[in-house]
Amino acid sequence: MKRYDITVTGKVQGVGFRYFAQMEAKHHDLTGWVRNELDGSVRAEAQGEEENLHAFISALAKARYPAQVDDVIPLDIDTVNSEKSFRIRHD
Repeated sequence: MKRYDITVTGKVQGVGFRYFAQMEAKHHDLTGWVRNELDGSVRAEAQGEEENLHAFISALAKARYPAQVDDVIPLDIDTVNSEKSFRIRHD
């Protein structure tokens, strides 16, 4: 089990990207969250099996129009044992 703090840059706000990320996370059996950042990026924390995390990161990088992803930056962080789902945060 691993967890990544993921920053996605590009045209990723106002285009349904958080919903897309949530659907991909559920598809890959991940827990965590996703939210918009003030700088225009989207940030997520995702946790699960390493191969599922890599598939999730790859899917984020290949998001389709109207999103336009410039970069996906994953950082390895400590796991969180209390999560049960992947959600969109609005804070």
